Amino acid sequence: MDETTQPTRDRSAERPGHPRRWSILAALCAALLLVVVDNTVLHVALPALGRAFDASIGDLQGVLESYVVAFAGLLITAGVLADRYGRRRVLLVGLLVFGAASALAAAAPGIGWLVAARAAMGVGAALVMPSTLAVLVDVFPPGERARAFAVWSAVAAVAMAGGPLLGGALVDAWSWAGVFLVNVPVVAVAWVGVVRLVPESHGDRARRLDLAGVMLLTAGLGAVVLAVVEVPERGADARVLGSGALGCVLLAVFAARTRRVAYPLVDLGLYRDRRFSGASFAVAVLTVATGSILFVLAQYLQLVLGLGAFETGLAAVPLAAGVVVGSFFGGRAPRRFGERACIVGGFVVTAAGFAVLATLGTGSPLAAVGAGLALAGLGSGLGGPAATSAVLGAVPPERAGAGAALNDTHQQLGIALGVALLGSLLAAVYRVRLPESVPDGARSSLAATLRHTSHAGDAELASAARAAFVGAQSTVLWTAVAVALAGACVALLTLREPRE
Repeated sequence: MDETTQPTRDRSAERPGHPRRWSILAALCAALLLVVVDNTVLHVALPALGRAFDASIGDLQGVLESYVVAFAGLLITAGVLADRYGRRRVLLVGLLVFGAASALAAAAPGIGWLVAARAAMGVGAALVMPSTLAVLVDVFPPGERARAFAVWSAVAAVAMAGGPLLGGALVDAWSWAGVFLVNVPVVAVAWVGVVRLVPESHGDRARRLDLAGVMLLTAGLGAVVLAVVEVPERGADARVLGSGALGCVLLAVFAARTRRVAYPLVDLGLYRDRRFSGASFAVAVLTVATGSILFVLAQYLQLVLGLGAFETGLAAVPLAAGVVVGSFFGGRAPRRFGERACIVGGFVVTAAGFAVLATLGTGSPLAAVGAGLALAGLGSGLGGPAATSAVLGAVPPERAGAGAALNDTHQQLGIALGVALLGSLLAAVYRVRLPESVPDGARSSLAATLRHTSHAGDAELASAARAAFVGAQSTVLWTAVAVALAGACVALLTLREPRE
């Protein structure tokens, strides 16, 4: 363990928790709802957006990507700003930006306006996320943090599963604008809760902000994330390769700069702490697998089993239920069994859920889908709070905002990589498994193949395409099993329980 941070950590352990810490957690969860719901609620509104603006697939992809790129690119900078200028203050600014951008998105007259508004929403979300975790670190004593993170994870899971349901209901009852306007009253409630309950806290206020480092890191992360999220749609074309190469160069320059400046934006020395680096890497590896599961299964449920958008959202409820149940135990188990045992056990249970999903066929019952998702969610709920507690417990309290931002960035990069890499694997294996009679223009996805077979009236070829997709899905999910087990191995080999 890094001896330079041990005295600070010991002082933190002696400090009692805030007397209103559980009420503060409720207010922070309201802010968390906004960020998580907005990651999923828009997917079911994309067809309505396409019709309203006569938008192409590339336009709709831009609506999704602008949020992800701004969010992931600014997380670390937002964490540093929270430490420097106050976590409560930055959280309130983030809520205002998010609410105003949501209202502007609902009033969008064109697709370009909507892309810009979504990018502004990503900026607001980036300001909100690390501040919530940093405040939790500040108001909860170390012995209760795993329980607080468990509640935080459970709320995120419910929001993730509820996003498609809410989005489908709003689009059906109102229009696509409803998925943005619903954010405004939630922002108002969260704002009042934060103002009334959340105390202000700071990190090292004497640290100067490295503006050159901010620009290098934000641009570098944004370029890398943009390249990653575009791989499934564009492949390794010049734009993707150029964006990825530019991002890597900017990040390399940023890493070199951190060794020369007095107040680096990111303390790379944190990665020398086995607890921080082991838990961070394990979580990032796991999110590579979990980040693509709903992306894959949404196609299976709609195009293979024939469910509608709202029914697909209902089918994802067991995942959230599993996280809630797992979080109930995952918030208490670390004090009895230790963080490492909880993380390893949770990842193994998650791998078991992926294994169940890997056995799905073209006529599998929804109960099998629910069982696999429930197991995956249970494992995530068991291991997630301990992993978050391990990461943030290794960070000095005065850098809690930056540490929370690093934790969020690891997860966002893992999710983006999961969708890109496993999504590309799904497309590649699907094309190989398709009958040779399918023309090139109909081989890019199951949806494209089914459009071709519908026009041709070839039911037998449609059945073969669904079988090919299920085979490709099985390959992806067995890969996810291996990735989850790899995360468990990393945690087992690198984590050590902190000394009392």
